[in-house]
Order: sequence, then structure tokens, then C-alpha cells
Amino acid sequence: MAALVLGLASPASPEPLITESLNLFGTPGLLQMPSAEMQEDAQITASVTRIGDQMRNTLTFQIAPRVTGSFRYSRFTGYYADGDDLFDRSFDLKFQLLDEGQYRPAVAVGLQDFLGTGIYSGEYIVATKSVLPNLRVSAGLGWGGLAKYGGLGFSDAVRDAYVPGEEGGDLNAGSWFKGDAAVFGGISWQASDRLTLKAEYSTAGYDDEAGNTFIEPESAWNFGVDYRVRDNVHVQAAYLRGSEMAVQLSFSANPRKPAAGAANENAPLPVGGRPARRSDPDAWSQDWAADSTSAPAIRRVLSKAMAKEGVTLESLAVSGTRAEVRYRNNRYGAEPQAIGRTARIMTRALPASVETFVLVPVSNGVPRSKVTLKRSDLEALEQAPSSAILARARVEDAAGPAPANLVAADGQYPRFTWSVSPSVTFSAFDPDEPVRGQLGVQFAAQYDISPGLVLSGAIVQKLAGNIEDSDQTSNSVLQHVRSDAALYAAEGETAISHLTLAHYGRPGPDLYSRLTAGLLEPMFAGVSGEVLWKPVDSRLAFGAEVNWVKQRDYDQQFSFLDYEVVTGHASAYYAFGNGFHGTLDVGRYLAGDWGATLAIDREFANGWRIGAYVTKTDVTAEEFGEGSYDKGIRITVPLSYFNGKPTRAASSTVLRSLSRDGGAKLSVNGRLYETVREAHEPDLEASWGRFWR
Repeated sequence: MAALVLGLASPASPEPLITESLNLFGTPGLLQMPSAEMQEDAQITASVTRIGDQMRNTLTFQIAPRVTGSFRYSRFTGYYADGDDLFDRSFDLKFQLLDEGQYRPAVAVGLQDFLGTGIYSGEYIVATKSVLPNLRVSAGLGWGGLAKYGGLGFSDAVRDAYVPGEEGGDLNAGSWFKGDAAVFGGISWQASDRLTLKAEYSTAGYDDEAGNTFIEPESAWNFGVDYRVRDNVHVQAAYLRGSEMAVQLSFSANPRKPAAGAANENAPLPVGGRPARRSDPDAWSQDWAADSTSAPAIRRVLSKAMAKEGVTLESLAVSGTRAEVRYRNNRYGAEPQAIGRTARIMTRALPASVETFVLVPVSNGVPRSKVTLKRSDLEALEQAPSSAILARARVEDAAGPAPANLVAADGQYPRFTWSVSPSVTFSAFDPDEPVRGQLGVQFAAQYDISPGLVLSGAIVQKLAGNIEDSDQTSNSVLQHVRSDAALYAAEGETAISHLTLAHYGRPGPDLYSRLTAGLLEPMFAGVSGEVLWKPVDSRLAFGAEVNWVKQRDYDQQFSFLDYEVVTGHASAYYAFGNGFHGTLDVGRYLAGDWGATLAIDREFANGWRIGAYVTKTDVTAEEFGEGSYDKGIRITVPLSYFNGKPTRAASSTVLRSLSRDGGAKLSVNGRLYETVREAHEPDLEASWGRFWR
């Protein structure tokens, strides 16, 4: 599946057929039926749809130009005989196989509700053609839930029936494109730049295998109208099967188009020019390097100027022709932007004889790479595209002994920092309350004792929330390593979320290390050790982590429960290119189960990240409980997307089934790979366009 997604993501492919309009399942299409259209690449859309007793909440992401993925959370009011509601999760995938040509329609194939209990399960092949600039026609063949009416009767194959109450979560591949098939079709007419009218012949079903009927069909036709309120807001209304009204509200965003518009940041300093050597040879003299007061003066000037740009000078080694700056990026989400601004400051602060600039980004006192630039290249290429200076730059490993004349800037170690920030926690998909939350305030502090040795902690004071109102008795047959989240929320009024002492190091070329001890996360304490192999120019990395942990008590103070475990993983990381990134973790999880986690993410130069993961272990579906195994969607949004101001702050959310105990990993701060790779060549190249910003 990952290979197919990456193949269809090729930038050389022709532009797919694009639409802004969704169907009532929250994916690009007509009303109940799909079309071969795609959203704009990278578009993410959230929609809420009401149809009778059904409420559909869908998150759709244009994974690649020709690949659409959707996650849907639906509520069926009064579904069960006792009047209880049914909450259902489902996933969709659609692939556009052919783009639209002069005479050829765009063609797509799709799987609807292919991973779940299958209440909406169906498959389709559909073609869409623009017959006029504002008129499109679609026709297709549907199976399963998309062939409930008007079947062609050419297949006697039996599909697996939906059974209420099953755990769900497994691929129902045995039913794909099986059973009877039906022909559907429709048109969409863009009457104006805001208004789109739709009509379709629908073969979609409005009942399930358990005999529940959601809509009483009186006609095979559906009619609807889509109105664009704003560029990213649509309202849709439809009349279905001659008997039911439907309404939908959708919101969209695109990581490649900042909501705040142009960046709201100060312009960088221009490159400082040097006098011509012939006209002012004294300015190029290296005599200053013999003066013992020169280097301290340069450090002070650099430190002050860099601080204004949100970059901290950690240390400086300077000679007559070479300067090495080790710095800490506090502000910019893209490392090349910090490199570019620091390099320009160096052109203004260093004597004319210094031609070679070496910039070393540092995290937790550890050098991650070494970027070498020629000052003359900066002077000559300031107005050229950023790719020109990238071609002249040299990126190398920063391991090995530091320069003999490297001197720390004043006040760097020991260093104490602190912050106060809101703390927001969400819990989703509780059958009694689909969305729960907790609001608090977090007090965090960090004491950098020396390079690579860090003491840090955080306390969260709960202010309000309803996570603890959930049924606090877990029904898990496994050790309750995650499923007692409600108990932790209820008793952790004032909680120590973490309190750790960590050591970071460079044991050798291409190697990084971390050793962390203390209260590692809200539910576990212990010792965590990690080693990472990551060459500076490689897309591939390998890591290994081993943890001995003991479960913390529910109040999240300094007491413990009677459970301890050794857990850990061997990991492989690979950057595929085009923003796609994969991770494979194999090892032992917190409940003592063994298995693997595969994650695929699409990442953007501005800090957005959208991806999905799946974990399979030796825990059976019955032992795991609802969902059968752990899986989810994870989204990271940089705060700069909304206000245009450069910042490294971001908000991350994981959408998963109820927190279960199988496949649960330890959460520990400072894991190496994400910190290290942003200063390595593949990531630097991906975001180098920000070098001159």
C-alpha cells in the first residue's frame, strides 16, 4: 500500500481532476456516490453531515495528488433494540488511476469502510469527465453498500455481513469487489463561483445486514446544492431518495497555504559587504587574530545580534580565516532559516579575512551536523535562488573533537529556563461521550547543567474537564498500562507529568545516544536508554531503545503501582522523498506483548505533519478489545501556520480508538531521531528554500 501511495505521489504525474465539493460521506464526490475527482494536493477537510438518525464526522486528507484517505466517526441514534446509539469508525481510500484527457475521463477506484466493522462497506470504479467547463458527468460501478439497489445480477458471490457489536478493525479484504454490482451516475454543474448543483442516480444502501433501515427509499434519485461560504467553508444540502433531507458543513485547510497569509516576521539583515582587497588591504589583514581581546569581543557582538534573531550562540572558535559557530535554534521551524540568518550576521560581525563559515546546530548540548559555507558565496549569491547557495554548501558529520580554540559564550552553562503554558488533553471515541477533554495549566522548567546533561520537569494543574467522568473500570484482560486513563485524570489534580535527568552524547561518528532516568511520563517511571545510527547524508537511520519502567500511581506523584516491565524497540527510519517518511518499530510493548508498529507520514517544510500508524502484536483481537489492534491518525500543526510568526511551537493530536493496552509504547521526552534529522542533509534540502528568509 505504501509503495502504491508513493508511486501515485510522483511529481511527474499529470494534474489530477480537482474539486472542492464533497459527497455526504465527506470525500470528493457527488451526493451519496463517489466521483473520480480529487481534492487539491495536501488538502485536509473536516466535515459534519446529518442524515436522519445518522451523524457522520469525517476527516479527509489528500495524501498525494492521486490518493485520498478519509477517517469517519458516525453515530446512529437509537440503533440498538434497547434504544442505545451505535458509534462506528470507518476508513476510506481512493486512487485516481487515470487523469482526464481530451476524450478520456478521469478514472478512480476506491474502498469505502475497508477497515472496520463494515456498516458502510463498499467498493467502486468510477469515471468523471468535464463535458463543459462548468459541467461534469460521473458514472461508475459499485459493490457492497454501493450496490444495494439496481444490481446487475451477474455475481452470486456472498459478501461478509456486518455484525453489530463485533470488535472491528480488521481488513475485510475477502469481500472487496464481491457480490452483486450496480451502475450509478450523476452530474455536477457549477452554476457560479460559489454555487454547485448536483443530481445523481444512487445505488447506495440505507440499511444494514442486521435489518436496520436508515432511510425509506421512494426514488433512486438524489438532488443537492453545495454553496461555498468562504474559500475554506462549504455548506451542502440534499434531498435523498425522495424521502430524507441531509445537510453538511465542511472546513478545509492546506498545509502549503498558511492561514495567516504572508509570514509575519522581521526581515533578515542583508549580507555584509567587504571592501575590495586591493583598495583596502589592511581590512583583510589577519593581525587582529593575535590580539587576545578580539575573540571575546566578536563573541559578544555575535551573541547579541543572534539573540535578536531567536538564535543562541553556544560557542565560537575563530581564527584568521575560519569561524565555527555552534548555535541553538529557538525560533525557526526550518533549520535552514536559522542557518541563513546566522550566516548573514557572521558576514557583518567577523573581520574581512574570515572566509570560511562553519555552522553547527546544537540540541541538548550535542552537535548534530556541520554546515560549511564560503563567505564569498554568500556575498555573490544573496539575490540568487536558495538552491544556488545549497549547491555550494557542504554538510558533514559534527562528531569528533571540538576545535582547540572553541570557547563557550557567556552564561550558557549552567542555564535555567522555565515556562507557563495551557495544557489541553483530549480523549476521543468513548461510546458514552465521543469527545472528552481536560484543561489545565502547565509549569515547566529545565536546568542545563552542562552540554548534554539536562534536568527537566513539568507539573500540570487541572482546572476543568470530563475525562474522569468516563467509566473508570477498564475491561481489559491485559495489564492496564493505558486503559486506566480516566483514573489518572480523576486522581491527578496536581500531576508531575515528568521529572527526569537526561544525558545526550555522541559516542562516535554517525552515532547519537540518550540516557534518561526519573518520572518519564504520566503513567511510568524508570530508566530509558537509546542509541541512534544516522549518517548526516543518509535517508536511512537505525535506532535501538531499551527501557526498564515501573507503573506510577494514579495521583502522578511519587508513589507506584505493583507493575514493572522491560520494554524497547529496534527502529528503522527512512525518508522516501516528496515529503513522505516511514518508521518501523519492532519490539516489546508496555503490556509485555511483542510486535511491530509501521507509520507513514507526509511532512511539509513549514512544520505540518499528517500521517497514520498501525501496530500489530501477539495480543489477539479478543484480548485487545474494541478495535482489535492499535491504529490511528496523527496530525502536527505548527502555530506559525495561524499567525505567520516564526516559532518552533506546534500542536500535535493523535486520533485513535479508545486507549487500549495492547501495542502501547512508552512516551519519553527527547527521543533522538526527530531532533537529529532536522539538521541533516535530507531534511535541510527539503526546507532549504527558507535559507534567505
